[in-house]
Amino acid sequence: MKRPMALTLLLALNLTGCATVRTLDAAKPDAPVVYAGTRLDWYALNGGCCPMDRFGAEAPRYAGLDLPASALLDTLLLPLSLATALGLSLGVSGGL
Repeated sequence: MKRPMALTLLLALNLTGCATVRTLDAAKPDAPVVYAGTRLDWYALNGGCCPMDRFGAEAPRYAGLDLPASALLDTLLLPLSLATALGLSLGVSGGL
């Protein structure tokens, strides 16, 4: 019983700092859209100096830990990010 609880807690903590979630609402023109969270993590792991200038979002503190979750979420959101990158309007609106 303790193992699923620890996994749920780890997942919840990871999503609060998830690079993909951070880049979803980045108001930076010309910021990468396709696999943006994964690219932000990779950028941070390779010592990138200015994530706010490049991605419009700060990199997570533990980018190596966040990388698999960001890759998974970026893959799930790939159809939407490709449509955005191609300039297609899906007529979706809303937000928090």
